[in-house]
Amino acid sequence: MSISPVLVWFLAGLVLILLELAAPGVILVFFGLGAWVVVATTALGLTGGLTSQLLVFAVASLLLLVLLRRWFRNKLHGHESAGQSGADNLDNPAGDLVTVTVAIAPGSDSGRVEYKGATWSARSETSIAGGQRARIIDTEGITLVVTPDQQDPDTGSKS
Repeated sequence: MSISPVLVWFLAGLVLILLELAAPGVILVFFGLGAWVVVATTALGLTGGLTSQLLVFAVASLLLLVLLRRWFRNKLHGHESAGQSGADNLDNPAGDLVTVTVAIAPGSDSGRVEYKGATWSARSETSIAGGQRARIIDTEGITLVVTPDQQDPDTGSKS
């Protein structure tokens, strides 16, 4: 009893696509799709021998990878906007501007700021009134350390 090449290539493609779930790099899926191209060409009688099947597999997989990888990655992982980099700038937000939502008293962690659509606890060496802009200078755990923005007309000073 011999196993059908169509079944072998179909199962190989399925395994490769499922492996993509365990090792998400958006690469294995294209080799799985390449195997399914071999399924189609073999079922149509276009590739009979192993050599031609391997050639179709290699060419189809590489073409699919080159032509569709960027599109797949954007669909599966989203894409970065012009203002984002890396891990959404949360690893190093120093220098970013925030809006003070609850006044910050010196040495107190009771102040709150809005940063990237979320409210964060904040502290500062100086008083900053609610509604003013501030600049992040550091992070301490989940607390942002801020200083008044010197470009904010509400602070009364400009640099």
